[in-house]
Amino acid sequence: MSAQTEEAAAQAAPRTGKGTAPPPASGRGAGARAVPYLLILPAAAVTVLLLGWTMVKNGLLSFQNLGRRQLIRHITEWTGIDNYGNALGSSEFWRVTGRSVLFTAANVTLIMVIGCLTGLLLARLGTKLRLLLSLGLVLAWVMPVVAATTVFQWLFDQRFGVVDYLLDRLGWHAMAHYNWTGSQFSTFFVITVLIVWQSVPFVAINLYAATTTIPKELYEAASLDGAGTWKQFTSVTFPFLRPFFLATTFLEVIWVFKSFTQVFAINEGGPDRLTETLPVYAFQEGMGSQHFGMGAAISILTIVILLALTAYYLRLVLKQEEDEL
Repeated sequence: MSAQTEEAAAQAAPRTGKGTAPPPASGRGAGARAVPYLLILPAAAVTVLLLGWTMVKNGLLSFQNLGRRQLIRHITEWTGIDNYGNALGSSEFWRVTGRSVLFTAANVTLIMVIGCLTGLLLARLGTKLRLLLSLGLVLAWVMPVVAATTVFQWLFDQRFGVVDYLLDRLGWHAMAHYNWTGSQFSTFFVITVLIVWQSVPFVAINLYAATTTIPKELYEAASLDGAGTWKQFTSVTFPFLRPFFLATTFLEVIWVFKSFTQVFAINEGGPDRLTETLPVYAFQEGMGSQHFGMGAAISILTIVILLALTAYYLRLVLKQEEDEL
């Protein structure tokens, strides 16, 4: 009886030895694997609806000659790639592109340096001072872009600006009633201060949050080895947070490169269109010059540049992962 029972149990048990096929996946397991895709489906659908269709319409518009005459007469004039050829063959386009790259590089460098120093300061402050500084950073971060730009316009106003008043009282009398938007350099200075002021909180708070994940034993070991503050940063903090630095720098490059509101609201790309970046240039060519096809083509080229930057970033990430393996 016992031998027969054991033999029957052995025959009924699932065969999991080498060379046997695994049991088929249950419907419940397949449904569980589909849950993440179902959860992101609404967000993906809204993104495609709001951005995808707009991109398609903008792409079609870039192949048209659309101006005031075409709008009034409701006609469509397809021009192929003429808009792209005219844009790429224009010296002004490449001048604005170079200006945009330099503007982005300067802003991102300042943002990362000041943001990282502020984040490291948060990690060393006491609880009360850290809470106070974090509150100030959050308030600066959540302020709407238009509101922040308006405040900076008041601060640097030629007649009633606080900045000119303080500089005059401190002894720089030549700065009294100084026109900050009268030259290319001074206008870019105001825009840079505004963008850096808005971006530093994001970097600082994220860096501080990332430093809390570093094991304290690493700093204790480095301190026992005689490492100072700078050595601890280069040997412990920076290697541990390298993915954070890479990802945050990439996000800041995209955010600064495509910034439109700050540049346009401060002086509409002036004086004499000397502070136009690619987004402002596309708007001025499209809306200002009433050549909407050209504006659409320039905006598409701007997106292509951002995609090239994204591809370069992904290449760096993959290379870093390969090095870690």
